[in-house]
Amino acid sequence: MTGGQQHDSLMARARLEGLPSGEMVLADKAYDATEIRTFVRLRGGWANIPTRRNQRDPICLSPYLYRHRNHVERFLNRMKHCRRIATRYEKHATNFLAFVKLAAIRLWLRVNASTA
Repeated sequence: MTGGQQHDSLMARARLEGLPSGEMVLADKAYDATEIRTFVRLRGGWANIPTRRNQRDPICLSPYLYRHRNHVERFLNRMKHCRRIATRYEKHATNFLAFVKLAAIRLWLRVNASTA
């Protein structure tokens, strides 16, 4: 966990260290960096990240696969409806993760609950 004021792209390489080889990385334009793409390529993976406007050479992007990132973003938005998660009340990462799991279970039950 990083501080809320720290940009996520600064920690991207550290987060990708645990990436299994041959995996695909879906990210938004904020993660469009040569270092990230090179790191993923060296691990045998593929970075499906759209290029920023200031890039001269466009990089291949699969719009079909990029849609899946939108599903994840919408899920995270729903998770942030829980105030305890959105404001990070918990000081310890284990407690925060426990509340994230509880919120995910709550969302899953809401979507998959029987209407009968």
